[in-house]
Amino acid sequence: MRSCTHFRSPIDMTPQTTLLLTAPPKALLAELSQARPDWQIVTLGELPPEEPLAGSAWGFIDWLLPEISGLEICRRLRGSAATRAAHLTMVLDTSDREARQRALAAGADDYLPGPLTADVLIDRVESLSGNRPAPAARLRLHHGDLSLDMAAHQARYGGTLITLRPNEFRLLAHFLENPDQVFSRGALIDKLGKHALGIDERTVDVWIGRLRRSLRAQGAPDPLRTVRSLGYVLDSIG
Repeated sequence: MRSCTHFRSPIDMTPQTTLLLTAPPKALLAELSQARPDWQIVTLGELPPEEPLAGSAWGFIDWLLPEISGLEICRRLRGSAATRAAHLTMVLDTSDREARQRALAAGADDYLPGPLTADVLIDRVESLSGNRPAPAARLRLHHGDLSLDMAAHQARYGGTLITLRPNEFRLLAHFLENPDQVFSRGALIDKLGKHALGIDERTVDVWIGRLRRSLRAQGAPDPLRTVRSLGYVLDSIG
């Protein structure tokens, strides 16, 4: 069964942020609509939206749902062309390690404890959205044949587009901006603005692994080096 409810701004403009929510309470929808009328809110059913989403997409998926598991919803969103690039956060009922690992294995970018409130959701999206303009001199980053267009939010290797999730793109940009510096897992969590969420440092290994696989899928060499017991570094090209 498909359910898709839209709350649009009264201003006739294309929303720049799309939220994907599973079974949100009416009070939460009302608060979001009042606080951020320019955001589009999509209430998810069992299947992902069929049409491409406007602007950047942020999914918040409840761990437990009446008819289908949140893990399965996450897998379906990650497998759909319309939502593959969305930033997906699993809203956990429990914060145990197994639940966190299962969320990441299902395709979630990260997780946070429930219940979800409008303030938490808004703060989360705004802190991670990266809507602040980049300095003109840093709109394009390069590492050999690997390049990042910060304005277009695109990565390319030798001209070939590389599909990266939001976490992967931001991590790669951070390394390209700071070559030859070793960053601990904790420092990378801070860089992505997720230090307040209780993210396990081993989650960084999952993010790095996804980044490496995305690069290799397009024939790009892995530019990152693991520094035992310390973290990761991108070596500059001599």
